[in-house]
Amino acid sequence: MKVAIVGAGIAGLSCALRLQQDGCSVTLFDKGRGAGGRMATRRIETPAGEAAFDHGAQYLTMRDPAFAAAMQAWEAAGVVAPWAAVGADAWVGTPGMNAIVKHLAASAEVRWNSLVVQVCKTAAGWTIDPDATGDRFDAVVIATPAEQASPLLAPHDQAMASEALACRSAPCWTAMFAFDTPLAIRPDVIKNAGIIGWAARNSAKPGRHGPESWVVQATPDWSIEHLEESVDTVVDRLQAALAAQSSEDLPTPIVRAGHRWRYARTTGAKIGSLWNAEERIGAAGDWLLAPRIESAWLSGRHLAEQMLAGI
Repeated sequence: MKVAIVGAGIAGLSCALRLQQDGCSVTLFDKGRGAGGRMATRRIETPAGEAAFDHGAQYLTMRDPAFAAAMQAWEAAGVVAPWAAVGADAWVGTPGMNAIVKHLAASAEVRWNSLVVQVCKTAAGWTIDPDATGDRFDAVVIATPAEQASPLLAPHDQAMASEALACRSAPCWTAMFAFDTPLAIRPDVIKNAGIIGWAARNSAKPGRHGPESWVVQATPDWSIEHLEESVDTVVDRLQAALAAQSSEDLPTPIVRAGHRWRYARTTGAKIGSLWNAEERIGAAGDWLLAPRIESAWLSGRHLAEQMLAGI
């Protein structure tokens, strides 16, 4: 079976690698320039060295035995490590959260910088628009956030599209700061402090190097209320919120940046995955299970098993 997967995040890659184990030919298409997605790590050069920011997902946990086995393999490969500051069950990618996705993508065929606008069914099979190669596929998988999956699914399976449309994601404004001196903030993690939903000293995570770096994420409610404000305005507000947590005045940042995640955290439909065996189109992602990295991986694997069972 020759399969196209739209979205090379953890769900799409999990699905692809499981299909490849049984001999399927899989090509992934992703709009990003490289691996990461919502597990992205941004790196910025500064006079004090390179600053790194996990500005999407902050950490992951494992509950399912299959995912725990995958995590053990990733630990052996040096791409994950425990993060005691959050708890005994918290892990991070090393040297950045995107290390996990990079590790998986290395074993797959991924076409980066490929923004898919539609998938088309013909007598000869599925095609990806745009895809200049003219490849035809036996099946197609949509492994994107629900809001992006719905319009791709709608022409082929309205029920699937409706599931995606009903599963909305909360946005998240994120600010990134680097300093040439440590901040007078004792904990490495701050939760639910005013407009801050989460803040972390990114430079204190396992495997990190470089100057004092902080990721500050606003609460969902604040992010919704200020979703269309300018980046500079939002970064100013989040810098002031971080300053309020310090026992001393903040030094002038050597990096100030912001990122608006429109589709940050889903509620999770607890379905697992979606598969139309007649049309050979499916969907996977955390929005079909629960808002965790583990859930995205499990959803992709769940869909792959359904697809393989029908071969």
